[in-house]
Amino acid sequence: MAITIDEIKALRELTGAGVMDSKNALSDANGDQNKAIDILRQKGIASAAKRADRETNQGLIESYIHSGGRIASIVEVNCETDFVARTDDFKQLAHSIAMQVAAMDPAHIDDNDTPDVADTTPDEKCLTKQVFIQDPSMTISELINEASGKLGEKIQIRRFVRYALGE
Repeated sequence: MAITIDEIKALRELTGAGVMDSKNALSDANGDQNKAIDILRQKGIASAAKRADRETNQGLIESYIHSGGRIASIVEVNCETDFVARTDDFKQLAHSIAMQVAAMDPAHIDDNDTPDVADTTPDEKCLTKQVFIQDPSMTISELINEASGKLGEKIQIRRFVRYALGE
């Protein structure tokens, strides 16, 4: 099946993947855009795993205040270079995570950050395991892996805090 330039362009706009990655994913998926997106996500996860041992000393702190001013959150999202931290994609990722924290009230970042209490918190309280509020087809972990694949650097959430009026 011949893949058209318009199909490649549409997939690139959806995923931010490179031209050849988009073309190869569409070829592997026999032109099915949804399957190609899944292939690119898997590739992003694999490339994120390769970067797992890298240092993340750059990044940004993002805040979100929900309308009405009753709930707010602040998150620190880190990456490898300040160049990536200044990109619109990285800023949007940090903002989305800040919104997630405000909306879903997680207790900890991941399994390595689980609080030492007798009652273990359910997965809904683990930020990286939560379903992404803006796209229920993915988790926060998958969102970060997708951004990592797109931006080419290791990305991690360092810390967060959530404030709610009266709590």
